[in-house]
Amino acid sequence: MHELGVCTAIVDALERRANGRSVAAVRVRVGCLHHFHPDAFAQSFALAAEGSVAAGAVPELVVLPVAARCERCGATFEATDHVLACERCGSPEVEERGGDELVLERIEYRA
Repeated sequence: MHELGVCTAIVDALERRANGRSVAAVRVRVGCLHHFHPDAFAQSFALAAEGSVAAGAVPELVVLPVAARCERCGATFEATDHVLACERCGSPEVEERGGDELVLERIEYRA
């Protein structure tokens, strides 16, 4: 479960940024090529957050698609995995953008 390693790194980042404040919620944007499963992410985050400023925090996972553009016909489209061919013309000459992002987008602290 690779989510646990990533969640441990996220909790480490939260510890550095929180300055002792308690974290209520966190939003993470992740590209679909990481193949994170939302339930596995939530469980991994809870495990990684135990005993930290993020203990009990609610994690929100936003999964981002791959943006693709066909170099032959110019079609643009989104996908949830690596693009092997253009959806419109079938050409394998496709440029992928994104899908590999990992961004700690928002931290909400407890009042």
